[in-house]
Amino acid sequence: MIYVILTLVLLLLMVASAIYAIWQKDLLYAVIASGILSLFLSIVFVILQAPDVALTEAAIGVALTTIIFIIAIRNTVRYEDEHDKKKKVKTTTK
Repeated sequence: MIYVILTLVLLLLMVASAIYAIWQKDLLYAVIASGILSLFLSIVFVILQAPDVALTEAAIGVALTTIIFIIAIRNTVRYEDEHDKKKKVKTTTK
C-alpha cells in the first residue's frame, strides 16, 4: 500500500516538474526541472524493482544530459544581452 501511495506522489511530482519545465522562460531553470523529473523517474524505477534501468536513468538522464545542457546554455549568449549591447554601441557612437 505504501508503494502505491509513494508511486502516485512521485508521478504527481513528475507531472508538476514537467509542467514547470515547459512554462519556465529561463532555460537554466527548465533544464534543472528536467533533471529533477529524471531523478523522480529513476526513483519510480527503483520502486518498480528495475534497478538496472534506474541506474541508467540516473546516470544518463539526471547527470549526463543535465550537465551537457547546462554547459551548452552557459556557452551561448542570451538574445537580450546581445540586443542590449547593440543598443549601447549605437548610442555611444552618436
